[in-house]
Amino acid sequence: MHPLQILFSISMAAWFVTEFLYKNMLKSGKDDRKDKDKSTLNILWMAIPFSILASVSISYLTRFPITQDNWILYVGEALILTGIVLRFIIIRSLGKYFTVDVTIKQNHKIKKEGFYKYLRHPSYAFSLLTSLGLGLYLNNWLSLILAFLPPFFAFIYRIKIEEKALVEQFGDEYLNYVKKTKKLIPFIY
Repeated sequence: MHPLQILFSISMAAWFVTEFLYKNMLKSGKDDRKDKDKSTLNILWMAIPFSILASVSISYLTRFPITQDNWILYVGEALILTGIVLRFIIIRSLGKYFTVDVTIKQNHKIKKEGFYKYLRHPSYAFSLLTSLGLGLYLNNWLSLILAFLPPFFAFIYRIKIEEKALVEQFGDEYLNYVKKTKKLIPFIY
């Protein structure tokens, strides 16, 4: 097996394990306002595994290469690893305020520094970067679409629900923050 394939297998396992641990360890507590999620966690847990399985399966069943060159494998793997690591850093930076379900914690504050100075949802952005990396690594146009679009649409729905909860909780403070930041891509979207 080629070293890049080994690294890919390890990174996919790390992606699965970290997301599984986040889901099981970072849920809201009994004192949190957790009536806001609107099943977004369940939707994400359907969309992301579906996108991974579908994109990998399609890459074995069809041949629609993005390029004939191997550089795309390295770019894809670099994006996968970057997404996993930066998502972990973001989650750690939020500390007790990060939950996998849309929740308003007691004494909740809006984080506005670090990545949050530019993006309102960097954790989602880096998760999507990992999905994009998967699609590129598989070097198949259909795989790229399947790896990226289902999670993207699931995160867009979640962002809508989450931002509604944040506006309800923080009002003008959050609306002013929205005016100064982008959702997922710095300076663009």
